[in-house]
Amino acid sequence: MIFLDTTAPTFAVDFDTLVDARREASTDLARDVGAIIRSVRDEGEAALRAFTSKFDRHDLDASGWRIDSADCTAAYQALEPGLRNALDLAATRIRAYHERQKPADTDYRDAAGVRLGARWRPVDAAGLYVPGGRAAYPSSLLMNAIPAKVAGVGRLAMVTPTPDGQINPLVLAAAHLAGVDEVWRIGGAQAIAALAYGAGRINRVDVVTGPGNAWVAEAKRQVYGVVGIDMVAGPSEIVVVADAKNDPEWTAADLLSQAEHDTTTQSILFTDDADYARAVAAAVDRQIGTLATGSVARTAWDANGAIVVVESLAAAMPLVDRLAPEHLQLAVDDPQALFDQVRHAGSVFLGRHTPEAIGDYVAGPNHVLPTGRRARFASGLSVLDFMKRTSFLGLDETALAELGPATIALAEAEGLPAHARSVALRLRTNR
Repeated sequence: MIFLDTTAPTFAVDFDTLVDARREASTDLARDVGAIIRSVRDEGEAALRAFTSKFDRHDLDASGWRIDSADCTAAYQALEPGLRNALDLAATRIRAYHERQKPADTDYRDAAGVRLGARWRPVDAAGLYVPGGRAAYPSSLLMNAIPAKVAGVGRLAMVTPTPDGQINPLVLAAAHLAGVDEVWRIGGAQAIAALAYGAGRINRVDVVTGPGNAWVAEAKRQVYGVVGIDMVAGPSEIVVVADAKNDPEWTAADLLSQAEHDTTTQSILFTDDADYARAVAAAVDRQIGTLATGSVARTAWDANGAIVVVESLAAAMPLVDRLAPEHLQLAVDDPQALFDQVRHAGSVFLGRHTPEAIGDYVAGPNHVLPTGRRARFASGLSVLDFMKRTSFLGLDETALAELGPATIALAEAEGLPAHARSVALRLRTNR
């Protein structure tokens, strides 16, 4: 963990280093992932069978390629009531939030008499990647599948690795609750390739979303253009802006809520009180020793964590914008005043009683968010990721007569005579 102070003479250089630090996996996976994609594209099911045997240690023909919907229903019904109620609450709130994102069609006539508008329609099919093994998160399944269903996607195919043929029952329960149509026992880059190109019994989709490891992220990057993707996400991150009125234990827990994800995650605190900064650092050290995920959190905190002491919390906001964090907590009495200054953040959590962890599960907004400073130009997953907009226009003779001459002039200026003629012929006929 690094400790920075804006009054230090080297602060500008040190903060630049923090902003520019790369935490993505350093191994160049592009060549290996490309080879996997080509194998699946060319060999179909045979490649999937071989890769699953190699990486997940089971035979798809023996364990079954597809998990039946009845198994998902049974997993949901078998949940302990408290856990089932929590999953229901999460799904209900996520669905309600995303229902408000559905865009409205437009259709109007302008002063020239031209009919103009846009129509929104869902993609026909979407693919959802759900990690397996240690990183089996039913919450991410809900966050990806529910917006797709709200958008009106007709077919939602889920792929998930099942190491040694095993799968987390909670993932199956979430698939039932979210209305997933197909669940396939494949993972890794090969699963992304199957969704993008189709492979035997697995039909291709139009959009692929969902988190995964570096291999999955690279595969999504490579198939973009063949299919749409949500984003190429990197390691998770959190920035907390807090004053000394906060309990240091609370803030330490907030920082560790991301540090426990992976050794490459990043947690950063901005505060205007040096004593409070030291108290939080001490609390982080104490709490790490109590976590089952402490080893991962310790590595992430030591390698990527930072505490920045600023002269005022308002002065911290331009620095926060440079980081463009995935998650931003504003733990102050008047969070709106700071929020008004924020330009770049994936999701913002307002006030002392709004820990980021609430947003991961039951609040409603999507937790699939841009990382690695991509919040400068990207947004979190939404209903719009599963929809596309078609513009339309319609002219009558009067409208064509008004817009036609300018169109002809511009087409001729660009050296495109057929464009000009397609308009000019109609204008002559109208006369």
